[in-house]
Amino acid sequence: MRKKISVEKGKKPLSGENKIEKAKLSQEEFENKVKELAELGLTSEKIGEKLKKEGIHSLEFNKKISEIMGNKYSSPDLLNIQNKFEKLKKHIEKNKQDKKAVREKDRIFSQLRKLKKYLELE
Repeated sequence: MRKKISVEKGKKPLSGENKIEKAKLSQEEFENKVKELAELGLTSEKIGEKLKKEGIHSLEFNKKISEIMGNKYSSPDLLNIQNKFEKLKKHIEKNKQDKKAVREKDRIFSQLRKLKKYLELE
């Protein structure tokens, strides 16, 4: 026999509830806000998330966040690979007998070099 499952219908929210008010900013104010957040050390992705929580969407403005950040912008892929490379270097200094780690370090260094070439940093 099947058991009937009763589902209670939820109340519909009243108009105006659960809506985030959009902050109206000019292009210049948006750029200043992005620069302030960049000075705090946030990446472009984190800045975008923070602005969305405030109800500000970067698509409504003419420039990308990474363009506004200028030379402060660095690719998150590049940062991740650099961090991984540094960790492996430390590991190899402690464990010189670890041949797999040496090979992995060479592989990651190659990745890093290729990415820098692609991003035209070298």
